[in-house]
Amino acid sequence: MTQNADHTAPTAAPPGAAENTQSKAPETGRVPVGRLIGVDLARGFAVFGMYAAHVGPDPSRGGFIGNVMDLAHGRASALFAFLAGFSIMLMTGRRTPKTGRAGRQAVAKVVIRALVLLALGTALTLSGTPVEVILAFYGLYFLIVLPLYRLRALPLALIAAGSALVLPQVLYVIQHALPADGVEGVWAWPAGADGIVSLLFTGSYPALTWIPFVVAGMAVARLDLAAGVVRIRLALTGVGLAVLGYGGSWLALHLVPGALTTLSAGAWGGGSAASAWWSDTWGYPDGSTPMGLLVASPHSETTFSVLGNVGVAVAVLVACLAAVDAFPGFHRLVRPVIAVGSMSLTAYVFHIVGIHFLGIEELPGSPLHVLLGFIVAVTVFASLWSRFFRRGPLEWLLGKATKPAELVR
Repeated sequence: MTQNADHTAPTAAPPGAAENTQSKAPETGRVPVGRLIGVDLARGFAVFGMYAAHVGPDPSRGGFIGNVMDLAHGRASALFAFLAGFSIMLMTGRRTPKTGRAGRQAVAKVVIRALVLLALGTALTLSGTPVEVILAFYGLYFLIVLPLYRLRALPLALIAAGSALVLPQVLYVIQHALPADGVEGVWAWPAGADGIVSLLFTGSYPALTWIPFVVAGMAVARLDLAAGVVRIRLALTGVGLAVLGYGGSWLALHLVPGALTTLSAGAWGGGSAASAWWSDTWGYPDGSTPMGLLVASPHSETTFSVLGNVGVAVAVLVACLAAVDAFPGFHRLVRPVIAVGSMSLTAYVFHIVGIHFLGIEELPGSPLHVLLGFIVAVTVFASLWSRFFRRGPLEWLLGKATKPAELVR
């Protein structure tokens, strides 16, 4: 995921991704934020969520721990994709798009970052890791949405909403039209990794239904996030979208005749289809019935799922921004998490390498102490590294890779 928003969540964003603009004038009701540190905090939580989804206990175990793990599945990666959109705006001009030479250089930097993420994600996938690596998908997201970077918040929000309503249905049709045994040739290249068809339609994070997250992040980035009224409206919007997505799915599953019965017949995850409005434990829609479009489980690629996950992402971001600004003590407490979020690409790759090195094959399914070990290790590393360096190691390398963009005239 590129997460660092250079955030590329797992990233690719500019390190630390928060903006350096100082916000003053408290008399106008604005909250002094300086750097939008809350963005890095949200990114840090997204990293931990990805860790939970990959090296945490299996949600199907139930109980408190199982339910907490279940909350991370799908929603952490959606938060990363949402923050990827935020990162694009940080690179190209958050409140006001860069123009002229600066604009062209910013676009070139985004393109280079996208290509690096595509290559890195493909390499990690080819390594044989059991993780469904998001980085290559992330790189494609960057390229697809880049033409939209000059738009204002309202057009971006309308595009995000329209794509969330339409593209899941389009994906359903396309997946049915594709060969049952998969595509071959250049469309599936390279073998063993995600080819263009996988990246767009059939992979774990198909661009067709994940683009709404990125565009929504771009729209939010355009707003004056230092203004209290904007934060309140965003918080209400996030909660509203979450209720609309998950609540709408719950109503549809219970009101549409035969929905639960049909989905239960095809459920393979071991859970009840009655939980398909919020949990992956029941399985995933297999495309055999349009009833699958009624669920909102995080990886179902439905309109309900996109709406619910965007709502969660917006609410998490606003909560992080508000908490960091309002409570200095809290800011100090979560500083290690912020450090992780500021180098999310490094943190993401770290856990994939760790999974490969430790020979972990069952994902999820590791004991809780394994998850805690990963979290402690990356947090200690990030905290120590950030004391001496402004960027994480991979973020620094990514910055060097984009240097040729400065040659653009």
